[in-house]
Amino acid sequence: MWKEPKGLTRRMPVSQCYNHRVQGHGCRSGKNKKEGRNLSFRVVVTFYVPGLVPTYDELLIRLGAQVDKTFCTTEEELMSACSEADGIIALGIRITPGYVFSARVIENLNKCRLIALTGIGYDNVDIAAATEKGICVANNPYYCLEEVSDHAMALILACARKFYQLVPDIKSGKWSTQADYLNALKPLHRLSGQTLGLIGFGNIARTLVPKARAFGFRIITYAPHVPDKLFKAFKVESVGLEQLLEESDFVSMHTTLTPETRHMMGLPQFKKMKPTAYFINTARGELVDERALYTALSKGLIAGAGLDVLESEPPAQDDPLLKLNNVLITGHFAYYSEESREELFRWPWEEVARILQGQWPQGLINAQVKQRFSAKWGVHPK
Repeated sequence: MWKEPKGLTRRMPVSQCYNHRVQGHGCRSGKNKKEGRNLSFRVVVTFYVPGLVPTYDELLIRLGAQVDKTFCTTEEELMSACSEADGIIALGIRITPGYVFSARVIENLNKCRLIALTGIGYDNVDIAAATEKGICVANNPYYCLEEVSDHAMALILACARKFYQLVPDIKSGKWSTQADYLNALKPLHRLSGQTLGLIGFGNIARTLVPKARAFGFRIITYAPHVPDKLFKAFKVESVGLEQLLEESDFVSMHTTLTPETRHMMGLPQFKKMKPTAYFINTARGELVDERALYTALSKGLIAGAGLDVLESEPPAQDDPLLKLNNVLITGHFAYYSEESREELFRWPWEEVARILQGQWPQGLINAQVKQRFSAKWGVHPK
């Protein structure tokens, strides 16, 4: 049974709160015949699939909101479904090329106060346009931290112990006691004392640190926008990108996808890595120029890669990365556990409830929106 999360302090029914506070901004009043409540706040879920996507409508209905559910795949469908929505619950990834809250879509959101996203990523939302429009955008900053950091560690271990080579070889009849086969696996080195380089130092990277440290890794990071006090708190060394690439035995991606970070790992960057080093990506596929990665892997510029994400998902059957024998690809599965699945879907409903009760979302991405939001809606969340 769903329990109201700590921190959602009820103030007044939304029918009173919003009819009063945003009077003159076109609030719609209607009656919920079943419950006899005024419905002044409409929430649209944009990715609903019956039987597959769980919903937590009761949290919002008890506050007097109306919840509509649909499945959008194009910008036109998003505009049609959400133009009069007060709150939007959306995925933080592009499930189709057209599932994007572009400036054009956001311009047509006439009443929206919040776009609440299921996951950590938000590269399918034009944050600048939303901020200009006075719309809060919130992600799910604590979602799947354990799962993705576990998965990154698993890929590191699998690459270090050459599972990409061992598993198919053993199935074909080879065994480690065969002298010629053992020679084919060399070299292998213990993890203790090796260097793990983290590109980005957000919540997932920070969750990975103690797990990697337990194996004896020296940990360095490139995260130019993170305050120094965090590096000190986690006892990691902050370095430049070039130094990280040159010194790391494993390079693991944990940064946000932005126009500036797209393809930040290209051929010049792979050339700076050790030929014995491994590249790990559990963040976003678009952070990597995959042609450059293929060149690096096929020409021995790096030893191998563990990839949970790709630039195009699912990949074409003739994707050259699939044909390499020094790559592990796990199909964007790092996020999943039964526990994380519930976190994925429950959080955005909770964020909408916070807005309904006069609070800022906990996962607010565009904090600079606050002044414009308050001026536009006449509401001053706490």
